[in-house]
Amino acid sequence: MNQITPLSRTQQVTLLTGLYAAQGLPYGFFTLALPVLLREAGWSLTAIGFLQFLALPWAIKFMWAPLMDHHGTRRGWLLGLQCAACGMALVLSQLNLAAGSLWLFAAVFGFNLIAATQDIVTDGLAVRLLNAKERGLANGIQVGAYRLGMVLGGGLLLWVFARTSWSVMFLSMAALLALTILPVLRLQEPPPLPCVVTPGVRQLAVAWFHRAMTPGMLVLAGLIFCYRLGDQMVSSLITPFLIDQGVDKPTIALMKGAVGSATSLLGAVLGGWLTLRTGRRQVLLVSGLMQAATFCLYIAAAQGLGDHRLLWAATVLEGVVGSMATVALFSLMMDASDPAHPGTDYTLLASVVALVAALGGVLGGVLGDQLGYATAFATGTVLSALGCVFLVSWLDRHPTHERVAQAWR
Repeated sequence: MNQITPLSRTQQVTLLTGLYAAQGLPYGFFTLALPVLLREAGWSLTAIGFLQFLALPWAIKFMWAPLMDHHGTRRGWLLGLQCAACGMALVLSQLNLAAGSLWLFAAVFGFNLIAATQDIVTDGLAVRLLNAKERGLANGIQVGAYRLGMVLGGGLLLWVFARTSWSVMFLSMAALLALTILPVLRLQEPPPLPCVVTPGVRQLAVAWFHRAMTPGMLVLAGLIFCYRLGDQMVSSLITPFLIDQGVDKPTIALMKGAVGSATSLLGAVLGGWLTLRTGRRQVLLVSGLMQAATFCLYIAAAQGLGDHRLLWAATVLEGVVGSMATVALFSLMMDASDPAHPGTDYTLLASVVALVAALGGVLGGVLGDQLGYATAFATGTVLSALGCVFLVSWLDRHPTHERVAQAWR
């Protein structure tokens, strides 16, 4: 990697791994484990789908991204945010919570706000540290670490909760988050690049609007929306579907924990390696279509075909190809980010990914309640395949940025 900071390559990898895992850990619990508890409590798929709006900070974080890019230090921001997440988990461990309590929903929103803000700083740091060739492997680290955090939160912490209590589960979360603070202590800032405008708080709206109007940015945002909508519809329904198929919490924890972790990490490594060797285009196309094909297993299961082994097969395959597709997509987003505004540009595109997750969750929940799992899965599968082909064919003809054009083939 580029030696922009005194950190060694191992230290850079450790730093990015810890930061991305810290984002995924509480998010994994609230998006993978919490739907299990709510479905058991009798919540409808539509109601569970609307909980996606508690992840609103991920969709609107672009609004304060210029502030994070050009004020303070990345080390200072990261230490403060990591400590805040750890402290929130400690506070929650002392509260008597229930699956549908307002305090729990407030905690979901609070953790999302902290993690989304930390993500701005982390993504900006990654863009600065890495060149175009390195970003495929680096996004393998990003996706793998985030997925690892998610499966620890949605698998390990669900397993802990099933055998203990809310208090022990949140203490375990606080301990895991505390470990991710350690690599930040050695971080030294890369030298800042010149910026035409250093925005103050009052100029934030103007700053992000200016970046959004950069040629090609809105087009790429639309392509990302098309690429992710279908798979987010399917993904939002998988955990409630497992509950309705009679899979118990310990089995879901194993499926989403040990197995989900291993397959996601494998997919992240494969995605990073293939992105480096073959380029963004091939990985986005092949993994996107393979992911849509994998969703067909859920359609078959929803129609009563096969048994729980089919669900295990779907978990393994989707974990691998889903991570591969995400690595390539995030590499493309980094390609489009201006190194002078790394956090802002990448965050604008990442906000689209978060917005698609929320809308896909709501749409999937409504279709699942009204038309059944099979129809909802089938609709998401078709949209996933079409979105993949559309993104690749568009960028073949109209690369949105010079940086994208250089990395596309």
